[in-house]
Amino acid sequence: MSPRKINKEEKRREVALSCRELIYEVGMKNLTVAQVAKAAGIGKGTIYEYFENKDDIIFQIINIHIEEHHRKFLKEVEKLTTIREKIELFFEFVLSEDPELVKKFNGYKEFLSIVLSDDNLSMKEFNCNKNEFFRAELVKIFAEGIQSGELKEESLDLADGILTYQKGLTIRKMSQANYDAREDFEKFINTIFKLIEVKK
Repeated sequence: MSPRKINKEEKRREVALSCRELIYEVGMKNLTVAQVAKAAGIGKGTIYEYFENKDDIIFQIINIHIEEHHRKFLKEVEKLTTIREKIELFFEFVLSEDPELVKKFNGYKEFLSIVLSDDNLSMKEFNCNKNEFFRAELVKIFAEGIQSGELKEESLDLADGILTYQKGLTIRKMSQANYDAREDFEKFINTIFKLIEVKK
């Protein structure tokens, strides 16, 4: 009986899952291929059979977190009844005090600092591609609000603006002392809904 052929994508995922907590424990900048190999229980040389470099490993780990976040978002958004609640859910990652989300937010903070400071083109492209999921979801939410008569038609043009505000809120929370992101968000969302909600 011949040994089972190892699927490269499956193995990449397996390695990333085995060392996913390392990026929180040691940080993305300090993470080494040797640490990844040890956590995965394979030789350092074997890592290069599945990954091009350290950035490639980081992408795979972040991809897993993003996939999980996307699945959770889609599951949670289905439970909500109003358009406002659905848009508020989009900001949960930035505003939540849940320890697990705070840990992931801090991981994203480090990732973003690398993107901004190292002028890493592959990380910029990766970040850009991942934004498309939430942009598409925002468009769906606004379209649903228009169809149900909750929102004015012009609100559909806000999808990119909401995405940009969310990124700005994220950066302000990451970079300013004593900044109340929730208070800022409440003012923003209240103002937006005064402008786009259809008055009954």
